[in-house]
Amino acid sequence: MSLTIAPVKCEEKRDEQQHKSAWFQFMKSVATFRGDLTSLTAPPFLLAPRSIVEYSTYWSEHPRLLVSPAKEECPKRRALLVLQWFLSTLKHQHASRDENGKRKKMKPLNPFLGEIFLGKWVDDAGTTHLITEQVSHHPPATAYRIWNDAHGVRLEGHVSPKAYFSSTINIERQGYSILHIDKYNEDHWITMPKVHVEGIVTLQIAPELSGVSHIHSSSGYTTCINYSSKGWLKGKSNSFTAAIYPDNDESHPLFTLEGRWSDSYTIKDGKGKLLETVNLGSLRRTPLEVAPVESQHPLESRRAWKPVVDAINANDIFTTGHEKGKIENAQRALRKMERDAGKTWVRRYFSQVEEDPIAEKLAVKSKNSTSDGPGRMIWKFDEEKYKRIMENQHNGIKSPTRSRFDSGVGFLEIEEV
Repeated sequence: MSLTIAPVKCEEKRDEQQHKSAWFQFMKSVATFRGDLTSLTAPPFLLAPRSIVEYSTYWSEHPRLLVSPAKEECPKRRALLVLQWFLSTLKHQHASRDENGKRKKMKPLNPFLGEIFLGKWVDDAGTTHLITEQVSHHPPATAYRIWNDAHGVRLEGHVSPKAYFSSTINIERQGYSILHIDKYNEDHWITMPKVHVEGIVTLQIAPELSGVSHIHSSSGYTTCINYSSKGWLKGKSNSFTAAIYPDNDESHPLFTLEGRWSDSYTIKDGKGKLLETVNLGSLRRTPLEVAPVESQHPLESRRAWKPVVDAINANDIFTTGHEKGKIENAQRALRKMERDAGKTWVRRYFSQVEEDPIAEKLAVKSKNSTSDGPGRMIWKFDEEKYKRIMENQHNGIKSPTRSRFDSGVGFLEIEEV
């Protein structure tokens, strides 16, 4: 009997060793860095083939859940449906593996100022639209608008992530979202939990949620969600508990939820009676539709980053770094030209405002979260800008032809040495 020994793929083994070495060098720089880690440049092999502006798509992977509160007459049941929709947005957003079981890469691409992402979902809930724009680069901030006209539901918000190192990589997401339901003229103010990264030493990277987030309804109901992870001796990863209660009456919850945001959870009434068990894994995701890359606006994410994404998918580290550097250098040149001319970048779909009365009214002040308040930078969807763009498209008026300058992609030709 002969024994066949599988050949060792030397190149793969060498690449793995190089990646490990680069990873630990990166973590060494992270551990000694003082400031926001989002400004650090990650090794190319850690980069995910998508930009942060695409993360707003997680809000509406299940449009039927997003619009379901519009069909509910009872305000406390609407609060429960809003919470259930919110929980459905967490699994794939923070999962360490994709739908095919492949481990995700850790670091999404940092969006450039003015980068946009447009898409829609079409299913039995009708058409749900999405517009996302990178409205600030320093500090980074992404604004988004998701709406479904058939059900009179719209979600609007902005998020400004800040990363720091304390035993591991931690991410705080300042900002908030507001879900509005036309039928009841009702608003739900929403914040996001903190994220910390587990598995750094073993390279089994897994995001985990922690702390507290809130949903506060203008109808008079507050939702408090507490997140926890697996401890040394007990507990499970991706765990949460949540309670919905009348404002200022936390001791008398109307509903309590408990389970894992990556798996399943139970819903009980205020007396502890089991009402339902929800299996998040059984939820069917509606495919997102986007325009073909070749017909996208130069500012759209997938068109602008295509050379970088192609290189990442080809596992071509050199080209990844080279193409990424071209965009970043072009952006620096563009910002310098604006400063020299005394101009600032005009946002395409959003505008900065001084105050947000709805957020001021509904914000839950919490000692455990830095993202609960309205925040220093408030970005709102600008209906006038949107209407003007739509009218121009209807009339066949195209965007400025100086597309390479507009996007900062390819604007600065880099000479080869």
